[in-house]
Amino acid sequence: MQMNTPPRSTMRLTRRGKLGLVVTGAVLAGTAVAVPLLSLASDRTEQARPRTLAIPEGRRASQVYEAVDKALELPPGSTRKSLGKAALKLPKEAAGNPEGYLFPAVYPLAKGTTPESLLRLMVDTANKKFDTTPVAAGAQRNTLNVYQTVIVASIVQAESTAKADMGKVARVILNRLQRGMPLQVGTTLNYALNRTGGNAGDHADSDSPYNSYQRMGLPPTPIGNPGPEAMRAVTNPPSGDWLYYVTVKPGDTRFTADYAEHVRNVAEFSARHQSPAQSQQPSGSPRQPPATQPPR
Repeated sequence: MQMNTPPRSTMRLTRRGKLGLVVTGAVLAGTAVAVPLLSLASDRTEQARPRTLAIPEGRRASQVYEAVDKALELPPGSTRKSLGKAALKLPKEAAGNPEGYLFPAVYPLAKGTTPESLLRLMVDTANKKFDTTPVAAGAQRNTLNVYQTVIVASIVQAESTAKADMGKVARVILNRLQRGMPLQVGTTLNYALNRTGGNAGDHADSDSPYNSYQRMGLPPTPIGNPGPEAMRAVTNPPSGDWLYYVTVKPGDTRFTADYAEHVRNVAEFSARHQSPAQSQQPSGSPRQPPATQPPR
């Protein structure tokens, strides 16, 4: 940068020369001057970018705990251990388990943020979203309470391969509940096994209360933390008599009330994804009763 009134001397400083003068002056004035000069840019960057923690829809409580530990740079397991002193405002049915109520959103990580304060903020956010007239009315229409509605929404969140299918998935689950049919969804069993995928037929004889192949009704808790779309799908599902569905290929989830049609859809899925010698069932869709049983 040139001055408006150049000095009498004809000597001109290069950029490196100017920097040298600045550094030399800093050294002469004391080393304390140089530190702010070097850290000023990084300080401004930190101030311009507040830290946040994003919780995606459908994450399990265990995954949220791990994310909080990492975000707050705490030893693994710290957030889970803090549950007892977090004083979370959960429904009685939850029995202190925040699964389903760690609402997916972006949360600020201000100075002094603790695992307890973050968990309380998540649960308080969930309560604000769930304790509303539309949710209560939708739950009543489905002959459910709010906590049961969150359970269904968590299953819908886990089962749906596309948001556009959430309403129909919700209707299938509600239809099965109303008819006294087992839900037969792989995602509830996966939750019990602490896995995210796998052969839906594996461990189908498990005595876990989350095994919806063997147990009637809903699992005892949500299987993840549903987002607003999944909640809306459950509280305001479309009309339909569907009882079965299977995602044959990406973007092609087929819903039907006809058992024979569902069997054909499953056969097409199997032909696309495995050899005829294999017997794997498609994961993530309500199953028809075993082939030796008539459809209910």
